Amino acid sequence: MYRASDEVANEAWLATLDEAAERLDLSADARSRAADLFLSTVPSEDRSKKPALAAAIYVATLTTSEGRSQGDVADAVGVSRLSVQQRWKELMEEAGLEPPSW
Repeated sequence: MYRASDEVANEAWLATLDEAAERLDLSADARSRAADLFLSTVPSEDRSKKPALAAAIYVATLTTSEGRSQGDVADAVGVSRLSVQQRWKELMEEAGLEPPSW
């Protein structure tokens, strides 16, 4: 859970999320879920925020059945695919979600 002040403090990151979601043609539901995931687990260090944002978008695409590849999400956000790969499962667990078993 996050506070409204978290949303204000991360306004620029949420704009980045919207731009990436637009490039990926994500639904409003996926965008909202990605924002919730990001704001609920936002790292304190700025250098970690972009990879965390990408992981949140990837998890949102999985949980809304809008699956996008890790590479596509990474390209849309501007991080390496490895950044997404290293963070998405941990993010799912932090959010209380069960990672897929494939």
